[in-house]
Amino acid sequence: MPDTSFSPRQAQPDLDPIWSSLRQDAEKTARDEPALASFLHATVLAHDTLEHALAFHLSQKLGSEAISALSLRQTVDGAVHGDDTVGAAVRADLSAVFERDPACNSYLEPFLYFKGFQAIQAYRVAHWLWGHGRQALAFYLQSRISEVYGVDIHPAALIGRGIMIDHATSVVVGETAVIEDEVSMLHNVTLGGTGKETGDRHPKIRRGALLGASATVLGNIEVGECSRVGAGSVVLSDVPAHCTVAGVPAKVVRGSNCEQPALSMDHRFVE
Repeated sequence: MPDTSFSPRQAQPDLDPIWSSLRQDAEKTARDEPALASFLHATVLAHDTLEHALAFHLSQKLGSEAISALSLRQTVDGAVHGDDTVGAAVRADLSAVFERDPACNSYLEPFLYFKGFQAIQAYRVAHWLWGHGRQALAFYLQSRISEVYGVDIHPAALIGRGIMIDHATSVVVGETAVIEDEVSMLHNVTLGGTGKETGDRHPKIRRGALLGASATVLGNIEVGECSRVGAGSVVLSDVPAHCTVAGVPAKVVRGSNCEQPALSMDHRFVE
């Protein structure tokens, strides 16, 4: 995996290989497809850092009549430049998509077009706002993320880095949910409450877990490290580390047969 520890204050392309590669792909695409040249210049090539480009792109996507893209860009800039860990997480997420998604051929593609990647980065801005006492604006941004991307993540949720949400449509993450580093999930995943609890009431997804399409995990329960949840499963109790669960309700069906399921994206149940 490329080095993702880069600080946004470093502007030299050779010190930020992900940004350098993304720019090179944008330059090549602009040459090969002139119809996209203006779009690529405005979104990527006019900027000196990945953070600046991301702030522009997200603000263009999420701006509205209520809050203009220009005003929103100032907010996004404040988040991505106000905390160096945000930039590191962006790069780790880009690497995750590039390495795990067979449909992804460059860093440019998820940056420009993949709503799972973009929704996670927009959540990171909302989470930054939440942590700085600006809950009203964080809630507004959550609403816009849901409208634009079809992804509903509460800004108070805790999400690590190296996250891939493939396709992303209808993903829901509740207020007290935790998603640790290197987790992968597909569309229509719900990390919700049971409807009977208050306080800490949402799932904890441990490092390296893989959640299949339409998996539903409910309550303050844990999906263990490097475990897999089968597509369409409903999880109502803790999932041990390094195992596979499936069914409604989900039950342990066998060992994971894979040391790092989130990285391999292997959904097969092997006898």
